[in-house]
Amino acid sequence: MGQDLLQKYVERTSVTKASPDCDRSAVEGRPISRITGFHQDEEGHWVVELSCGHTQHLRHQPPWQARPWVLDVGQRAERIGQPFACGWCAQGVDSATLGR
Repeated sequence: MGQDLLQKYVERTSVTKASPDCDRSAVEGRPISRITGFHQDEEGHWVVELSCGHTQHLRHQPPWQARPWVLDVGQRAERIGQPFACGWCAQGVDSATLGR
C-alpha cells in the first residue's frame, strides 16, 4: 500500500493472490479472467471485479478512454461473465510480490 503524504490518502491495492480462474495459458499468452461484478471507488470511478481476484478501474474519459458502456447499468450487467484480459495476471503479480 502506498500513502500520499501531502493529502494523507492511503491507497488501497487491487492486487490479490491469483486464483485458479485466471487462465495463464490463454490466447497470445495473455491471461484471461472473467468479469464477476463492478463497484465504484471512493471517487465514483467504476472498477471491474475479476474472477482471478484482481480489480481494474474502467473509466470513461474521452478522448483518452472511450468506455461509455461503463456508465450504463444495463450495459455493465451484460458484461458480467465476459472474458477480460487481466493486466495484473499478465505481469504475474500477486500480493506476495508487493514487498519486492
